[in-house]
Amino acid sequence: MRNLHFKDFFWYSDLTSTVGYDAIIQYLNDGKRTCKEVEDFMKARASIEERYAKDLLGLSKKVCGHNEMNTLKRSLDVFKLQTEHVSLSHLQLAQNMREEAKKLEDFRERQKDARKKIEQQMDALHKQKSSQFKKTMDSKKTYEQKCRDKEEADQNMNRNTNTNNTKLVEKLHTKAQQAKQNAEEADRLYQQHVTTLGKIRDDWLKEHINACEIFEKQSIERINFLRNTVWTHLNQLSQQCVTSDELYEEVRRSLEQCDIQEDIEHFVNLRRTGDKPPAPVVYENFYTGQRSPGPPPSRLPPPVIRRGPLPEPIQSNRDDAHHSVLLDGDYSVIQY
Repeated sequence: MRNLHFKDFFWYSDLTSTVGYDAIIQYLNDGKRTCKEVEDFMKARASIEERYAKDLLGLSKKVCGHNEMNTLKRSLDVFKLQTEHVSLSHLQLAQNMREEAKKLEDFRERQKDARKKIEQQMDALHKQKSSQFKKTMDSKKTYEQKCRDKEEADQNMNRNTNTNNTKLVEKLHTKAQQAKQNAEEADRLYQQHVTTLGKIRDDWLKEHINACEIFEKQSIERINFLRNTVWTHLNQLSQQCVTSDELYEEVRRSLEQCDIQEDIEHFVNLRRTGDKPPAPVVYENFYTGQRSPGPPPSRLPPPVIRRGPLPEPIQSNRDDAHHSVLLDGDYSVIQY
């Protein structure tokens, strides 16, 4: 497939028209706008990375597992440390993005300065070409009018050739001669303007081709530079992912060393308070001082039992009644 070039496809039939040149300038302006948009995009992304890094750095300074101990505490310390390192890597990423954006800005300004000189030359040529074309067309109109005046004067003189009025013949002859001179002068000026316009056109053609080649080269450089800039930007983001994963891997390796049973035993050995539970509270008789080996009596109130009818009294011999006294070992206030 044949390569297409600016210099071959941006002409126009009208000599004074700049439609082809204007199409190229519009394309370059759109490209410049794209550079500025990508530049602003990267600066904004750098600001996002910077804010994220600062927030992450602040988060890494907060208390996390301060009261933890042994292997889990070491893992949490590594977790905080690597979070800080991740935040610092994002700060570096933001700085790298700004540097790439600055390179793009410098590139855009260099192309702008180079274009400015070419555009000024082309604008001057366009004005000169347009002005000379107008002069040429005006001189052509004058030349054509003078030719018509000459023809009319010649016809008048020829019609009156056989007249006896000598004065009239001389007057017509003089007028015809003057018309001829005017026509020749107009022809000379017209040819001069055409020649001048031809030279200006040749200069313009050469400069137009040169401008097309320069602008095409700039467009190639711009597309390539933008492509490489975005590629580098994505490489930076990918590298950040790799860096973050490497830092997180340090945390994972630390977590692999976290021994649950060891942490439990460490806590037991560090904070142990004794290996025997407290003895049960026994019942102590207030009167005898004896202790019951069993569990203490319940503190709950006795169950409420609805009483039946009053029983008949039992007749017994008072002499047979047995009363315990204070000195008895099985003394009780309850009568049996």
